Amino acid sequence: MFFVTSIGPDVFGSAGLAYVHYFSFMLCFAALVLERKLLKVDLNRNDVIALVVTDVVYGLAALSLLISGILRVLYFGQGAEFYTQNPLFWTKVGIFLAVGGLSLYPTITYILWLIPLRRGDLPIINKKIFQRLAISINIEILGFALIPLLATFMSRGVGLVD
Repeated sequence: MFFVTSIGPDVFGSAGLAYVHYFSFMLCFAALVLERKLLKVDLNRNDVIALVVTDVVYGLAALSLLISGILRVLYFGQGAEFYTQNPLFWTKVGIFLAVGGLSLYPTITYILWLIPLRRGDLPIINKKIFQRLAISINIEILGFALIPLLATFMSRGVGLVD
């Protein structure tokens, strides 16, 4: 119990928020990989539902990642100045926003697939739609894979100008 009493309460809040941030990132990445694995031309009803659910999980995890990231910058990290004056931070933010924007195409597509699904029909997925979705998700995965690399450099002061 000694170690708990010698640590301030702000450490637990900071660590908890960092955990939420990292877990949200992992969940986003996992959801994207699963979404890409589930995607195929000949989807059945369960496949479509699984894609929609996976995309919802991805969206909620991305929202959690964004909120926890903002809170870390403003209140729990190394100070807003450390982040906002580093071009790597803005590169990370740009990649996150680009990936988020790119994710709108699959999300809207899946939502539109629910219309025929509710009528008991399967959506029509031709090779062209499949390829567009696959490329979009592949780029999203690549973008998400770059973010921790930039964060690693940024946390070591790379990009800061004296």
